[in-house]
Amino acid sequence: MWIGPRYLVRFDDICPTMKWTVWHRIEAILRSHGVRPLLSVIPDNQDSSLHFEAADPHFWERVRQWQSWGWSIGLHGYQHKYTSDSAGIVGIKHASEFAGVPLRQQLDSLRKAAAICRNQGVEPRVWVAPGHSFDRTTVTLLSEIGISCISDGFFITPRRDADGVLWVPQQLWRFRRLPLGVWTVCFHANRWSGCDIDNFASAIASFRHFIVGFDDIVKTYCSARCAPVDGLAPKLYRYLVRRRRGIAATAVNPKFT
Repeated sequence: MWIGPRYLVRFDDICPTMKWTVWHRIEAILRSHGVRPLLSVIPDNQDSSLHFEAADPHFWERVRQWQSWGWSIGLHGYQHKYTSDSAGIVGIKHASEFAGVPLRQQLDSLRKAAAICRNQGVEPRVWVAPGHSFDRTTVTLLSEIGISCISDGFFITPRRDADGVLWVPQQLWRFRRLPLGVWTVCFHANRWSGCDIDNFASAIASFRHFIVGFDDIVKTYCSARCAPVDGLAPKLYRYLVRRRRGIAATAVNPKFT
């Protein structure tokens, strides 16, 4: 295990109609510092709120290029359409594409999502749920599409659950100086300004020596098991996040071995 903190950079809502004028600058920053992010790709985006620029006809070519650079690709749902009001396991947002949805419908969506990626020569490495919302059914179905990792949860280090799925926690939305642990910093860049990009560049330069890739985390924690503190830490962190966002309902904890 590492001494001191390690950070994983994650970008969500990667799709053909994302804000490419912003992304090109972000991509240059990541490459200049050798950062290998986790990119959460929506296989078949049907969310009109994510239409920022004209669709890039070379989108999947770009995704294949990112993959060739050693950047990890996450399966960000199927169509990014919220059809349920369930907050799911993590319990941040009461809107979901998967939580509370019948098993057969979930499985159909997962299979279609994975098939789109693989037909394009892209191998999704990790599940990244839209809105952080999914349930135990989703987790048990991931093996059906060949995915054994989840990017979510509020614990301090990665943990493997009772289904054998490795959870790599996602607890931050900006860089913070922390003494230890594995921290995924999640960004949504489609609404960034030039100032936001500059702040991101500064943070990457400052934290560069503590940033790792998703593959590094999987390799280091491939045999991870639950520690007793993980029962309390996620509850406390979830409470603080939900209080900050004005969310009142209670979510179900993942079951760890």
